[in-house]
Amino acid sequence: MATTIVRKRSKSKRFVFVQKPHGVIHPRVEAVGPQHFGIVCVDCAKAQSKWMLADFYGNVRVAPAHLPHNRADLDAALVTLRQAMQTHQMRDVIVAVERTGRYHQVVQRAFRDARFDTRTVHPFATQQFRLPANPGNKTDDNDLLALHRAAVNGFALIDTPLERPWQELQLLIRHRRDWVRKASTLCCQAREHLEAALPGYAACFHDLWDSGVAFHLIRQAGSAEAMRQAGLNGLSACLEREGVQFQTRTLHRVLAWAAAAAAPDAAAGRHVHIALALQDDRTRKAAELQALEREIAGYLARTPYVLLLGIPGINVVSAADYAGEMGPISRYANAHAITGRAGLYPSRYQSDQVDRADGKLVRCANRSLRAAILQAADNLICSNQYFAALARGWKTAGKDPRWTHVKVAFRFCRISFHMVAGQQAFHHPSAGDRHYILKKLMAFHLEHDTSPTQTLADMQAAIDQLPPQEYAAEAAPLVQELEAIQQGRRRGRLRTNRNGETMTRRPPQRLGEILPEVLARLGVGRVQSAMSGRSDPA
Repeated sequence: MATTIVRKRSKSKRFVFVQKPHGVIHPRVEAVGPQHFGIVCVDCAKAQSKWMLADFYGNVRVAPAHLPHNRADLDAALVTLRQAMQTHQMRDVIVAVERTGRYHQVVQRAFRDARFDTRTVHPFATQQFRLPANPGNKTDDNDLLALHRAAVNGFALIDTPLERPWQELQLLIRHRRDWVRKASTLCCQAREHLEAALPGYAACFHDLWDSGVAFHLIRQAGSAEAMRQAGLNGLSACLEREGVQFQTRTLHRVLAWAAAAAAPDAAAGRHVHIALALQDDRTRKAAELQALEREIAGYLARTPYVLLLGIPGINVVSAADYAGEMGPISRYANAHAITGRAGLYPSRYQSDQVDRADGKLVRCANRSLRAAILQAADNLICSNQYFAALARGWKTAGKDPRWTHVKVAFRFCRISFHMVAGQQAFHHPSAGDRHYILKKLMAFHLEHDTSPTQTLADMQAAIDQLPPQEYAAEAAPLVQELEAIQQGRRRGRLRTNRNGETMTRRPPQRLGEILPEVLARLGVGRVQSAMSGRSDPA
């Protein structure tokens, strides 16, 4: 009987460094010699920094000196550095800049533009290397010495700059996030003043901020007594004069509230004035947020992260947040690199026989990336049938909701890595009823009233990111939409918000202009509408 030999796959050797992997400098030091390897240390502040040059052994070659943040002094420091390198025969140099908010970036750019290997040192590393030598004595000179020790020990880390489109996308998503927080604050403040002036009025509307009626009524009749006196006919006439569309049942709810409204605050008129001012500010911010989101969608369409729109539960904003915080996918070797940078793994405490391996999430992480991933996970749990079923099963099993969110985040990172890095529509149970990328992007632009020129440009940019084998699938819903428009079944419809109020009409003419060009890019010819058999009107 022949024996089967099972060969074990040989494991690749893993080289372990005492230093951080992105901070290793010892091979370069060995190549030129420690006395010929220089380390420039820069302790940054707002208006000026302090810098020095020393060799690997710590022999100071350029004494600590102040470095104002202007072009002349930065150029003079570069000249001094090059002269010192020539005088002391330094063949290799790195620049270690302490990361301090945004103040370090001026110096960092100056040395990087001068072709020096510029690295960053975290303030925690500086502190840990300063405390053993100078406990309780913090000065700029002591910080420079600590920076040198950190760089020697591999804590001056390579910081690869983002290309300009990625920087702009990151700035836009963070700016949008900041404005959403400000708009939320305005909503809370306006509601407080409304409750003081009109107690219980906000409850007449399912969504106070989506209603076109609520604040128009306040402007016309600023109290419950005025609304009771105006009655149904008076309120209707006021809204009609303003051109505000409404439902009669909404006014009935308002009048029912006004008949039983509690007494307002003594300064009710002033509260109303402040609430309307806050509402005007919120409305302006909402319009600017919409413009921001249109711009963000344009950047997203030009990255492979637009493929994530095929996952049910992932919309344009959440995909753009993830893309902006991630940066180019080429920076990540695998999905574990994503979760590692985001700090989506438990902290561990181990000493001798004590081993607590399942602690809280590590504190040192890219918090912005972690927030974007967990937000995507929350969207999947709420809007994706596959992940919603998993979450219900884990809840039944008694799992902590935080554990559930992290678990879904892990799976999202793995799925997104395969989709973005491989530029493919990843086939997964969560994508059994996958959304169509181009259709979702077009719906976003229609909702945001984007111009046809920008919509077409973004659609064509998104097509460039699609794998060719997906063209036919992506074209199918667009063909159906175009046929419906050509046959007259898409004459525009009236939108109704959650308050039951009729909103503006959305005509389909823009789709009829854009879809033929999009379908042509997808390899689909002109769609001919079927003959209806009716004669054209004279």
